[in-house]
Amino acid sequence: MARKKPPETTPGRLVWNHSTHIPGLIPVLTRLCNVPGVKTVTPGRLAQAKGRPLPLTIRVTVPIVGGFKLQARSSGSVQEIFVVTSLAEDELQNAIDQLLADS
Repeated sequence: MARKKPPETTPGRLVWNHSTHIPGLIPVLTRLCNVPGVKTVTPGRLAQAKGRPLPLTIRVTVPIVGGFKLQARSSGSVQEIFVVTSLAEDELQNAIDQLLADS
């Protein structure tokens, strides 16, 4: 009988619900799925935002059942992202900041 990996080492999954995403977002979310404690990453709705174009930024906004809602902004667009995770808010934000710095 094959043994399962412990949940902490099993990579999370990226759910593809929408066909459009902020440019550069998917590679960051794919790497976020490999962070220990992240179970599911689901990009949500995409909308236009006011203001000047900025580089890609992602921040944790509010807690949801089992994780957090994130907000990604870039080039006049904003997109919701839902993350199911066992990480605390500050741990998740630090992981995201590290992924953005590495890209």
